[in-house]
Amino acid sequence: MKILLIDDNDSITEMLSKYLRIKGHECIVSNDGRNGLTLIEQEKFHAVLLDLAMPDFTGIEVIEHLHKSGKMKNNKIILFTASSITDEQIQDLIKKGAHSCIKKPVRLEVLLKSIGA
Repeated sequence: MKILLIDDNDSITEMLSKYLRIKGHECIVSNDGRNGLTLIEQEKFHAVLLDLAMPDFTGIEVIEHLHKSGKMKNNKIILFTASSITDEQIQDLIKKGAHSCIKKPVRLEVLLKSIGA
């Protein structure tokens, strides 16, 4: 599976990308939302793991942009966050096309189940 991991926290991206590669997946990392959005628009991924709380260009802005451009439905986007987000906000993002939301710290078995691995 080809997976894009978008998170501004280097320790999280290092740990998750290493784990996903050990499990046999190709994992590409982006440490900011704007670059991650560009990658989503240029390449096809089986799943995108998207942090919601990033500086400059948040995961929510990535979702909004993909939703407005009509490209959201072409991507399996799994949100993950340590920030406090309401159930209503999560449901709004899911209505816009996000697949699911995982709370940090990420449990690896939940992550694998979410991406379908």
